[in-house]
Amino acid sequence: MWKWEADGGAKAVIVMVHGAMEHRRRYSWLIEMWRSSGFHVIMGDLPGQGMTTRASRGHVDSFDEYLDEVKDWIEAAYSYGLPVFLLGHSMGGLIAIRLLQEEELTLAGVILSSPCLGLVHQPSRVINTLSYGLNAVFPSFKMNSGITVKMATRNKEVQEFDLNDTLYVTKVSVRWYRELQDAMKQAFEALGKIKDVPALVMQAGDDKIVNKKAVNTWFNHAPLSEKMYKEWPSFYHEIFNEPEREKVFEYARDFVHGQLRSIGYVID
Repeated sequence: MWKWEADGGAKAVIVMVHGAMEHRRRYSWLIEMWRSSGFHVIMGDLPGQGMTTRASRGHVDSFDEYLDEVKDWIEAAYSYGLPVFLLGHSMGGLIAIRLLQEEELTLAGVILSSPCLGLVHQPSRVINTLSYGLNAVFPSFKMNSGITVKMATRNKEVQEFDLNDTLYVTKVSVRWYRELQDAMKQAFEALGKIKDVPALVMQAGDDKIVNKKAVNTWFNHAPLSEKMYKEWPSFYHEIFNEPEREKVFEYARDFVHGQLRSIGYVID
């Protein structure tokens, strides 16, 4: 876990959760945008990703490992005595949803960026069936993720960085795949358990990785009293890495400022 503190007095704390295959270093730009806007930021590498050593790269025994990790980050955010917002991208968005369904958290709001609630390219029926057997006898067996950097963003600079990034995960285990599938299923089946937290869901309009129809369906059925949905037309999956990312950040920041005003904070 790492912390980046705002200069002077902070307005709130943003806990960020990255997606599958990636790590916190890919969020340097976004971290600095939040920090320079007056927010503390807390983030880490999820188990099996980035620089973590507690799990094999691209593998977890249980999706709950992610939930437990992010809970620790949120607990650290509470120590500042400020409102806490949770921002999850892709699988990080799925983790945020599952936390809201399973845990009692005190959050001022949640931002979901292209949350992983369905995949554009599903493995064939044969491979999916085989994955059940492999999960039982050889759960650590790894296969190519099928995701390329060009599917994630149109930003050439980010693509070049990712192609030379040794921390980027390219293979995932059968257990990881089955746990992801189960978590996506639970995100829909446990909708009635979700805590009523103000939510902003932002979805890439030309997402090559996450099925935007699944995201829209989940949003429409989510029993939240305050929720906003924003689709960014022609954007690829990583909306905070797209060439127009400053507009995306400003939209997210406006949401956070609005929530802070609603609980009595004066925003300059």
